[in-house]
Amino acid sequence: MKRTARLIAAAILSIAADSPASPAEAKHIMESWDSAVRNWSIEMRAAATPETHDAVLAKRPERLPQARRMWEQIGTALDEEWTIEPAAWFLSITPGLVEARPDGSNAPAFVEETQAVLQAVETHHLKSPKLMPMCMALAASGNPRTLAMLEKIQTTNPDPRIQGVAAIAASLVLKSLGDDPELMRKRLTCLRKAIIDASDVDLGGGVTVAKLAEDELYIIRHLNKGRVAPDLVGTDSANRPLKLSDEAGRIVMLLFWSSAMNEAERVIAMTNTVRQRFEGRPVTVLGVNLDPLDKLRSLEADSAVTWRNFSDPDGKLASAYRVNSLPLVYVLDGERRIHFSGTPGSFAELTMEALLSELKPAGGQ
Repeated sequence: MKRTARLIAAAILSIAADSPASPAEAKHIMESWDSAVRNWSIEMRAAATPETHDAVLAKRPERLPQARRMWEQIGTALDEEWTIEPAAWFLSITPGLVEARPDGSNAPAFVEETQAVLQAVETHHLKSPKLMPMCMALAASGNPRTLAMLEKIQTTNPDPRIQGVAAIAASLVLKSLGDDPELMRKRLTCLRKAIIDASDVDLGGGVTVAKLAEDELYIIRHLNKGRVAPDLVGTDSANRPLKLSDEAGRIVMLLFWSSAMNEAERVIAMTNTVRQRFEGRPVTVLGVNLDPLDKLRSLEADSAVTWRNFSDPDGKLASAYRVNSLPLVYVLDGERRIHFSGTPGSFAELTMEALLSELKPAGGQ
């Protein structure tokens, strides 16, 4: 397997050989991207009408061409230490990207390139003092090799602060794998190490390791499988009172979302299908929407969104659930106990079907 990975990495490097590596250009790509996303976010917040919101949304900076530009700069030089930061940036923006195949179908983008980055880190950079940004990028990549890589960084890198960041990144990967006792034990061990070794490290946006660890510990105590989910109290798009606890006795799919998130159209279509599929059964699809109120009203008025939503433009309800990325789904039983948390898709729906199968028929028959 390792030999195959090395061959893939070598092939990728040879393909990119005609593009000379440039640290200055790689830095320019990152800075230009950050500026474009920041300006776009400001425009999104300032959009006063649904029409303006849609116009700005259509101008969202595109990740795919920027990732290609970055690969042209770093693909031939992954063994050089200066590529660690831009390679981490590359990993952070490529998850979920797809490319069209010659036959017209879509496939995940940059699969081989991601493997080449991981191979370069393992071969050349495990002891680098510049490895900190790579740790969080590994956690975000979704690649199955990342947990082992983060564990190697914890035991190999001489800098305790980098070890601590690798530990909290590993805790996030473990979170995505489930909640059986052994995984939970490892997750808590990683969080403790992160707090001890790197509590004051800024992970970006003013979020420190200590703050992220605090949120993760809150999720373990209050939002883990089997826990009773906190009640949510707010208003819907028509300013009518709305409470999660009003759905007592019903299975709830609770979706935290925004029309500005990646793959929003796919998630909206998927959720509409779920609501329709479970119609007539004791199931409620309920959203927590972070768009401006007028945008949410527009989506519902046009029947683009067919489920009821809390309006949460300030993110207060999302904060109560420590939501750090969108979309996020919880599946709750009739007593508000959590049975699933994660991304929308088949696992959430299978959980809902399983809960329905456990319900007693009316009249106790």
